Amino acid sequence: MNITGITKSHHADIQKASSKKEWKLSDSLREQIAGYAREDAAQGVYMGNKFLALRKSEVAKVAPDRSVLMGKVNQEMADMKEIREGDERWLRILFGEPYEAEFQSGAVHVYDGNGDEVLTYTAGVGWHEKESKAETQVHGALKAAYYDAYHAARQEINAGAVEMQGGFDARA
Repeated sequence: MNITGITKSHHADIQKASSKKEWKLSDSLREQIAGYAREDAAQGVYMGNKFLALRKSEVAKVAPDRSVLMGKVNQEMADMKEIREGDERWLRILFGEPYEAEFQSGAVHVYDGNGDEVLTYTAGVGWHEKESKAETQVHGALKAAYYDAYHAARQEINAGAVEMQGGFDARA
C-alpha cells in the first residue's frame, strides 16, 4: 500500500477481512447445538455451559483481533503527541489493512473493514470493545438455532411426561 509516498506492507499479525473465512451455520453445527439444547432441556437449564462455550468459540472466528489492535495503540500511547499530530492516514498505517481509525477529542476510534466501530480508547477510561455486525449475526444465528432445538426438546420431554401418566390429565 502506498499512502503519501510511504510504502507499507500488510501487517502479518492482523488478518485481512478478505482472507477471513465467511462464517456459516452448518448442518453439523446445528446438530451439535440441538444436542446441547436437548441435554440442557433434560436438565431444565437454558443455554448451558457447553452451548455458551461453543457460541464463544464460533463468535471468535469472526471477531477482530482486538488485543493486537489495543497493543498497537498501547505502543504509541507513550508519545500521544505524535498521534494527536497524525491524521487518519497515519492511524490507518498504524493499524494496517483492513482497519481504519480516527483520533477525535482525546479518543481513538477503530473501525473494521465493514465500517463497524470495534474498539474505542479514551484516556482515563481505557478500552471499550464494541460488537461488530459479523459478531452480532453469529450470536443471533446460534441463539436462534439453540432456541428452536431447546423448545422442541422441552415439548418432547413434556409429551413424554403426559404419556407416562397414561394420558390422564392431572389438571382435570
